[in-house]
This record gives sequence, structure tokens and C-alpha cells, in this order.
Amino acid sequence: MSKPRVMIADLDENYIIPLQVKFIEEYFDMIDLEIVTDPQYFNELFSQPQVIDILVVAKELYDTSLKRHNISSIFVLTEQYENGETDDLSIHKLFKYTSIKEIFNVIVGNSLGILQEKTGRQRDCQILLVCSANGGTGKTTVALGMSVSLTQNHKRVLYMNAEHLQVFQWFMDNQSPIGAAEIYARMNTLDDKLYQDIKHVIRKEGFHYIPPFKASLVAIGMTYSIYEILAKAAKISKEYDYIIVDTDSVFNEDKVRLMNLADRVIVVTRQNAASVYATNALAGSINGIDTEKFIFICNDFNKGRDNALISNEYNIKFNIDEYVEHYEQYDQMRREDLADLNGIQKIAFLVM
Repeated sequence: MSKPRVMIADLDENYIIPLQVKFIEEYFDMIDLEIVTDPQYFNELFSQPQVIDILVVAKELYDTSLKRHNISSIFVLTEQYENGETDDLSIHKLFKYTSIKEIFNVIVGNSLGILQEKTGRQRDCQILLVCSANGGTGKTTVALGMSVSLTQNHKRVLYMNAEHLQVFQWFMDNQSPIGAAEIYARMNTLDDKLYQDIKHVIRKEGFHYIPPFKASLVAIGMTYSIYEILAKAAKISKEYDYIIVDTDSVFNEDKVRLMNLADRVIVVTRQNAASVYATNALAGSINGIDTEKFIFICNDFNKGRDNALISNEYNIKFNIDEYVEHYEQYDQMRREDLADLNGIQKIAFLVM
């Protein structure tokens, strides 16, 4: 099988070196990577028919004649921020001065099909833990939006609400809880076969999800460890690409075990002082907070509001990786509306 042909074309060699290094680190000898910095060579090359899987090209080198070639995906690097969507679904615009990590993730996220097909590289199932340091950050809307967005990118997703009292069903079409008494009795056994024994109750509304319980954990006599056991067993089943575990804001031993289990931890905060203060306290309590395992998200971001994230009042121990824009009429938003938010889509690409 031929390797995917990836070309990066930009006049600024110093700019594209970090992107070149990122592709080498992640794909090494699994792709044919070409770097072009000479405009004359670029024009001569495309004077002949070309077959390319991924072309990343600076705006000054791009013109519509490139579409005559057999190019699966074209990413145009622009000097000014532009919306990433174009009329042509095979052409994507990228703001050139975004972080290399984000640019790389967007390229790979939009090209996973061809990369996986030609390299044979398949990722194992990943557990994504979504949490916050205090309530009211919109953590569940971020988790549900990610579930929809990843599903729209052809990923198999299992959403699991891991709160002591579940209210996520407000967003679902079928809001009824698990009713069968034998299911609750089975879940109280807490063994490794639990997922296989209760998987027949899992529902699908775009993504798969475990239906809500009929009452809080304490009311039905279950311990919080039910979520850890279900997540582990679902991962072992290899039936999903991503398991999104949506937790509450309590920080205790149960949460630490889930964090250790997770492949990525997505911490959701807001820009107000109380949320930043709480998130800073959480960050100070976690080892390895500066590794790629942890992603910090500012949800419901509004440029017109005070932003405690840039205040000198706090010794901020974390960096925001992505912002989810403020949205009006929250109560009327559907799951699909959440996935349409630019910030949610970027988070999906970050984890992919």
C-alpha cells in the first residue's frame, strides 16, 4: 500500500519547520512528506498533474487551478483569521499564527480517513474525562457537544454521565431513566463483565450513551466506582473510539482514580473570577498538569466581559488551550447546535 503523500508549501522556511517536525514525530516513515519553499519550483511542479493526499499551502501560493489536480484535502494558511469553512468541502482555511499543535490537529482531524486507510494506523479507544473545579461552567454542554462533533467525524462515541445526580437527559430526546430492577441489581455487583451484561440498555441518539439512572447514586444504593468499572470495561470491549466520561465538580479519591484512568482530561472553566480561582486551586492539586494529557477549556467566552484569566491578581497555574464562544438562548440549544460551535469543533480536533 502506498504511503500518503503530504506536501507543505510556504515561502517562509522557518515557519514550516515546526509543522514538519510535528508530522515526523507523529508519522515518521508512514507518510511521504515533501517541503516546498521555492515558488518557481512549486509552479513548475503543478504544471504537471499531481496526486496528493494532503496539501498545506500558504495563501500566496494558492490559486483555484490546484483544484484541477487529484488532491484529497487542501489546507490554505492565511495571514488573517478567517472562518475555517469554505464552499468547497475539500478546502480548509487555517489561521497561520495559531499554535502549531492546533494547526496539526485540524489537518489530521480532517484527514483521518485517508491517513488511517493508507498507514494502517488505528488509535486505541481513548477515555476522555470532562471535569470542572466548580459548578456552572457548562461542562456537560461541552461534553455533549464533543460527543456530537466526534460522531460527525465518523468516530464511535460512548457518552457516560458520571455525576452523583444526573440531569444530562434534559438534552436527550428520550429522557426516561433505566427502569428494570435487574439492571440496578446487576450494576451493584461491580465486576469486569458488567458492561457486557448491561450494554443492551445503551441508547443511541447520534452517539451512544448510558441512559440516566432513576435517582441519585445514594438513593439507589450504588457507589461512585460504578463509573470507573463501566469505563474500563467499555474500553476493553474495543467497540468505541472515544468514551466521554462527564463528571461533577467534586474533587476526591474517586475523581483522582478516574483522572488516572483517562487518556485525556478536559478541564472546563469560565472567565469569571470565581471559576478561575477554583480552577487554579484544582490545577495546584494535580501532578503533571503541564503535560498533553490535560486540556483546559474556557467555555462561554465573551470578549466584552471581564476576563480573570488574564488578571495579575492570580498566579495562574494553567494555560487555556481552547475557547468556546458565548452562545445566546442556551435553553433552546440542541445537541447538534452545540457541535456547530467553532470552539467545540476545535476541541474535537485537539483530542483526535
